[in-house]
Amino acid sequence: MPHPTSLSSFAAGARDTIPMMVGAAPFGVIFGALVAAGPLAPWQGQLMSLGVFAGSSQFIAVGLAAGQVGLLVIWMATFIVNLRHMLYAATLLPHVSHLPARWRFLLGFLLTDETFAVMNAYYLKHAHTPRGHWYFLGSGLSMYGNWQLWTLLGLLFGTAFPQLQTLGLDFAMVATFIAIVVPQLFRLPQLAAALAAGAFAWFLRDLPYKLGLLAAILAGVGVGLALSHWQALRRAARSKA
Repeated sequence: MPHPTSLSSFAAGARDTIPMMVGAAPFGVIFGALVAAGPLAPWQGQLMSLGVFAGSSQFIAVGLAAGQVGLLVIWMATFIVNLRHMLYAATLLPHVSHLPARWRFLLGFLLTDETFAVMNAYYLKHAHTPRGHWYFLGSGLSMYGNWQLWTLLGLLFGTAFPQLQTLGLDFAMVATFIAIVVPQLFRLPQLAAALAAGAFAWFLRDLPYKLGLLAAILAGVGVGLALSHWQALRRAARSKA
């Protein structure tokens, strides 16, 4: 059942996000350790987590900065990687479109892969709940605070232990994304998009500047949108028949 008060809905959102927070913890530590071992100052790494709050893009930006790549390439790479958030936003928009702009901007900033997974599952069960945005806020803020904490710890321990990022903590990142992606693959567009992106990422893995990853993202988004459009046309044709 939907939660009776705004506070209880907020608390439920934070509680239901705890498994994602645990999975993101090594992710944040590794990011902080990479910053500590790279050309950026520790405060710049923490500021990136505070202002960008997009783990994948932050990793790419730090890696490209370490390779002395120009700002334009970094901006373009992170922009393309973050295009998936437009799909997340489009999926959740029907549930938040009635909110004031200040709410939509805040929730949009807090929207991450993990929060999307939690919110998509929530709205599938409670599509018309009046306090869903408080649940959303609880989920997003808990992930935000979690990311700041583990980034800071990674910065501190990365400075003291320069090889921290080589201890195999990245396996938790893989496990977390598997847990996010697999439950979404129950429809043809999502499954085809995942297969296309995986295939492109594998075959183009040797391209410089993460271009293979960028191509994989574009391929996955293109295939998913094309199939979604095709299915919509089929439904429309059937309704007219």
